[in-house]
Amino acid sequence: MIYAIPFYIFSFIFGAVVGSFLNVCICRLPKKESVVFPPSHCPNCDYVIPFYDNIPILSYLVLAGRCRSCKGRISPQYPLVELINALLTLFLFMKFGPSLAFLVLFLFCSAMVVVTFIDLEHQIIPDVISLSGIVAGFIFSFFIPQLGWLNSLIGIAVGGGSLFLVAYVYEFLTKKEGMGGGDIKLLAMMGAFFGWRAIPFIIFISSLIGSVIGITVMLLQKKDAKLAIPFGPFLALGAILYIFFGRQVIHWYLSLSGWTGG
Repeated sequence: MIYAIPFYIFSFIFGAVVGSFLNVCICRLPKKESVVFPPSHCPNCDYVIPFYDNIPILSYLVLAGRCRSCKGRISPQYPLVELINALLTLFLFMKFGPSLAFLVLFLFCSAMVVVTFIDLEHQIIPDVISLSGIVAGFIFSFFIPQLGWLNSLIGIAVGGGSLFLVAYVYEFLTKKEGMGGGDIKLLAMMGAFFGWRAIPFIIFISSLIGSVIGITVMLLQKKDAKLAIPFGPFLALGAILYIFFGRQVIHWYLSLSGWTGG
């Protein structure tokens, strides 16, 4: 559909622009700093970045990854976040078009990008995202008939409760904390947005991918099982995979097992 190409281009650019703001959130939320003030500046020399040096992805390439003022290196995380968010926005628009579902899932995926990069670096998931996300997901459920407020409410309980139970049992058996409260609240947020039926898929996929990557990292770094790997990014990936493939995978599995519903 040639007529849709301009809209796809716009959605990509829009996602990249929002991704630039997400970089600010990633850098400042762990420090509990304002994401509005002061304006974007070089972390090395505090040079206030002008608009022409703040064009998502392109400015990084033009400046060869260096600050115009002090020539200090700029982390490749900045264009990476912008590109990831741009692609997610494009794929969401291609799947859902200009709809409320697109807007809701765009906000959700943008939050997952922030969660992923903060958790990877700081091993925390800010409450301002997870707790606000639980409330937002529940409110959105009143306007999304496919979800519904009751399904969302049960999703919050199942999402948060399932991980809380796992964490409690693990700590009881090993006398060690194996999962932080941030992961519990994050899965509750996912339950609010997708309902309780999404929770098993997200837990299974995130655990599977997390196990494969965790074992690989331990083997490469020759670490033992005590190596701490944040689980938030895997939950975020599981939720995003659910958005694009979850229903198809669940339907395929049920048809394979001979279950037809009813």
